[in-house]
Amino acid sequence: MKVMFCLTAGTLAAASVAGAQTPQRITYDDAVTIALKQSVSVKQAENATQLSDATVKQQQKQFLPNLSLNVSGSNNVGRNFSQSEGTIINQQSQAVSTGLSSSLTLFDGGKNISALRSARAERDASDQDLTRTRQSAVFTVASNFVSLTNANEQLKVQQGNLTALESQEQQIEAFVKAGTRPVADLYQQQASVANAQLAVAQAERAVELAKVDIIQTLQLEPTGSYDFVAPAATDAAVDRAYNLDSLVALAYTNRADLAAQSARVEAAGQDVKVASASKLPTISLTGSYSTAYSSATDLSLTNQLDQRRGGGIGIGVSIPLFDRGSSSAAEQKAEIAQSNAQLALSQQRQATALDVRRAYLDFTSAKQQLTAATAQLAAAQKAVEATQARYKVGAATLVEVSQAQAQEVSAASALATSRNNLVLQEKAIDFAVGGTK
Repeated sequence: MKVMFCLTAGTLAAASVAGAQTPQRITYDDAVTIALKQSVSVKQAENATQLSDATVKQQQKQFLPNLSLNVSGSNNVGRNFSQSEGTIINQQSQAVSTGLSSSLTLFDGGKNISALRSARAERDASDQDLTRTRQSAVFTVASNFVSLTNANEQLKVQQGNLTALESQEQQIEAFVKAGTRPVADLYQQQASVANAQLAVAQAERAVELAKVDIIQTLQLEPTGSYDFVAPAATDAAVDRAYNLDSLVALAYTNRADLAAQSARVEAAGQDVKVASASKLPTISLTGSYSTAYSSATDLSLTNQLDQRRGGGIGIGVSIPLFDRGSSSAAEQKAEIAQSNAQLALSQQRQATALDVRRAYLDFTSAKQQLTAATAQLAAAQKAVEATQARYKVGAATLVEVSQAQAQEVSAASALATSRNNLVLQEKAIDFAVGGTK
């Protein structure tokens, strides 16, 4: 047991030294930059974009002719009758042949063109997905910083409440010593101070958890020390007004995920053309050049390669007559995929409009909550002042003072929450319409 205690103490000491390191200062702009670089979702979207680019390049090269080099060799063994010697002799020879062949598709029913257009549309969709993923990463960072700001403000509220209760405890203790208040009031106040200390500890924990969320979003080292600096708060959102119809129209124009789905509809339409082109004839231009060498003859290598060279150019036409229904099935599947893409686009448009409507309603509600919380705090502060004045002259009980103070703390907390919620809802509207702020 003694050894385990020593190890634990050493571990805690090491952790204390590690925790004492100078924190890394990270502003909101720094956090956005880090998130765009470190986010797994962003990296995956970037990989998808690169894959789409590779597919487009592959389809572009389908318009070029292919070129193949063919080399074959053989070792021939046989028996021949020699008239000069009158005997049968064994013969062995080596042969090598080589050639170049190439083909170029002249007409395939537009399959290559449609396939290229489909690949380009898919690339556009991937680019739009990447844009929306980056916007999501920025919005997540903004949400985390707003949560951290709110947690810090809640901590200040609880710390202010603790300071006020401790000061009031000293006054009550003086009243008790003077014999103007019962000792029960002092005990009750001490209990209130202890509850306030617990509230401060819980608020401090909430601040640290908000920092953990930012560390997770930015993919930072979990054991590191960081000082996150939120941007200065402004009251611009209080006076800002939005029009729902204008927001929806803006979202239809700007939303990257909506543009991505539109591109997928275009790609699906081109895939239908690719499947339909399989029923049409294919015309190809072919060319070849070859030569050979054999050790069975007495001619030199140069002469054999010169005498046996040859080549040809031809045009081939392939007409599909019966493919066991493969082309029809492929065309039917492509048409179904196109229909599904259209349905997904309609669903995405509705989801976009609902996102905007929800953000608009939340913003409107947040403004109303801020107005109500402001009035509530002003009234609660006046109630505390009046109750404390009445308590000093013996016209009110400590219970009434405690209730008034609790309402004031609740109102201050609600005001901080509503103020930060309004900031968050403003950012939510910007995100809903496809903005990048």
